Amino acid sequence: MTVAPLAFAGPLDRARLCRDRHDRLVDAMRQQDLEVLLLLGQSNVLYATGARMPSRDQSEALHRRAVAVVRADGAPPIVWTWAPDGVPDALGVDVRGGLELEWDEGAAQLAASLPAGRLAADDLTMPCWRALAPRQPADASTALTAAKIVKTDDELECIRRAQAINEAAIADVAPLAQPGVPATEISGHFLRRILELGATGNTVDPVWQVIPPSIAAGPYTVTGDLVFPTVTTDRRFAAGDVVFVDTGMHYEGYQSDYGHTWVVGADVDDRHREHARRWVDTVDAVLEVMKPGVTARDLTRAAGEVYGRRPWLAHLYLAHGTGTDSAEMPYVGTDLGDDFDGSVVLAPGMVLVLEPVIWEDGRGGFRAEDMVAVTEDGYERLSHLPFEAYGIDR
Repeated sequence: MTVAPLAFAGPLDRARLCRDRHDRLVDAMRQQDLEVLLLLGQSNVLYATGARMPSRDQSEALHRRAVAVVRADGAPPIVWTWAPDGVPDALGVDVRGGLELEWDEGAAQLAASLPAGRLAADDLTMPCWRALAPRQPADASTALTAAKIVKTDDELECIRRAQAINEAAIADVAPLAQPGVPATEISGHFLRRILELGATGNTVDPVWQVIPPSIAAGPYTVTGDLVFPTVTTDRRFAAGDVVFVDTGMHYEGYQSDYGHTWVVGADVDDRHREHARRWVDTVDAVLEVMKPGVTARDLTRAAGEVYGRRPWLAHLYLAHGTGTDSAEMPYVGTDLGDDFDGSVVLAPGMVLVLEPVIWEDGRGGFRAEDMVAVTEDGYERLSHLPFEAYGIDR
């Protein structure tokens, strides 16, 4: 049976999307006195040039990655790629053949081809580090973060579409989570469904992790933290399993992020409802103060005031951004502390994925992810999580 992709009412200008990202990146380079930006990270190559690589085995993808160079003088980018058909026409990119950068010969060829000027790079291989050592490349992440942290209207539309596809696929596969069904079977159905609905690729190996009532029941880390996520296996669900769900796929390179908690083959009890209600109350308290000009510290303070203490596991955080990477700036409530959170000021166009974890050791917990975009006067909800199973009208 042929399934039609989702139809979207919002406009998306792909050529403008490429031009605006390139302009933002060039502006960030100039502000930081960088003349040449060398990019090997695939999400960064896509952001800077629009170039996409076909999905492939991860080990092969690392050896046959695309490489991009952006220049602060505004000249068309250069892309070395094994998939020239994946480079759009919008920027007039200088497309060249792929390089084998895990070897000294390929790294030397790249180094000899780079324009002159102050260089920054993101994700170099060891041969590239050796070849570029005389140029002492700076860290490209500061320029990339400055360009990427605020999304354009076209970027926001891509994220909306990605999230809509993800949530539609989840709605289709959720009934499959029954006692006796292996988690890998749900993954197979989910991955097929997102592609039918119009996803351009998958990012996260779908997570359907059964969570124990206590950290001591494992699995846990050497620091005593609950391990999340774990690799999905063919373990079959049992009645009463509490499952932390986490899926991520992308549309035109932009990420979705779906998280929720399911109770398999059993009624939701008072404990589950209490945990879900505390999660909703925590997130709603954060959204109550969310607007341009507030800091990430304001958000963590709002969450703590409702919950009474830090409402997430110690090694996780309150929120992260998303875009061409599934997790990117702004980060909120990390182990970098209050001073860092105080330095992060919200602005229109920032996207946040709120994901506190309500945990009561010995009784388990609840985790979900709520995605919002900061607007001129508040926020726009980009995700639409169902809570009917928990008796919550949201």
